[in-house]
Amino acid sequence: MRTTTLGRSGLTVSRIAFGTWQLGGDWGATDEKSATAAIRQAADNGVTFFDTAQAYGFGASERLLAEGLRGRPREDLVIATKGGLRPGGAGLVRDAGAEWIRKGVDESLRALDTDYIDLYQIHWPDPRTPFAETADELAKLVADDKIRHVGVSNFSAGQMEAFSATLPVETVQPPYHLFRRAIESDVLPYAAAHDIGVLVYGPLAHGLLGGHLQPNTRFAAGDWRAASDVFRGEAFARNLAVVADLQHFARNELGITLGQLAVAWTLAHPAVDVAIVGTRNPGHVDEALAAAEIDLGDDTMRRIDDIMRDATPIAGPTPETT
Repeated sequence: MRTTTLGRSGLTVSRIAFGTWQLGGDWGATDEKSATAAIRQAADNGVTFFDTAQAYGFGASERLLAEGLRGRPREDLVIATKGGLRPGGAGLVRDAGAEWIRKGVDESLRALDTDYIDLYQIHWPDPRTPFAETADELAKLVADDKIRHVGVSNFSAGQMEAFSATLPVETVQPPYHLFRRAIESDVLPYAAAHDIGVLVYGPLAHGLLGGHLQPNTRFAAGDWRAASDVFRGEAFARNLAVVADLQHFARNELGITLGQLAVAWTLAHPAVDVAIVGTRNPGHVDEALAAAEIDLGDDTMRRIDDIMRDATPIAGPTPETT
């Protein structure tokens, strides 16, 4: 597994991170035995970087990650989690206030069964809390050695700039895939200019680039995609046609899978350090990890752009709509 340095954090990590959003309940029920087997499979095959969040089931995902990694030397692992969301009403609300952040860190430490968190990220910007309040509390948590490094997720370039006035942002976790490229215009250039490590999530476009969805696909109860416009209607059908062309190109001209092409494409951007890939199936792990070894040349990247001209850009969920 190839490794990289995650920007100014100095953390050495595998270029594929194992993500655990799929283990927290937003994607339907989880087979815990299969999930922990997938985590172990990733670690056995060179993944050293694991990403989770308090809001992925409020402890469910973090506890499964801890179980999957149990028995491995802690110093060999880089564990990232996120905070700043809490239950509210029928869903989630953003809360990056000092009190909730500190409580969240303590709860994550217990769920992860660890003494420290390598990378703690603010999950979403909270418009009701000044960045300085959040940053000050995170600086105290670093001083307490509860967390080692600080990052953000789903932040714009301007929000990173504002946050960094109090505490320098070390990493950013934005969504990025072939159907969602907006960060190329601001977030990625800003990160590159300020040596901010970039770990992108959703490289498979929430399953659209997995190659298994059909116009009549029905999602399991509890899976957020069942209520998403991204996965139904004319735009979905049009994007499935684009996916079919990408799959044909990947298989017949490159000799790789569509999923490998999708992940390798994100890693081909010079500002992207890491792609986060998650699965509940240990049988899918090796395919995903192989993407880190694939180099896509300029001609291949142009061919991909040509195929994508007929695509409809898509977005993912927000905490309030998950």
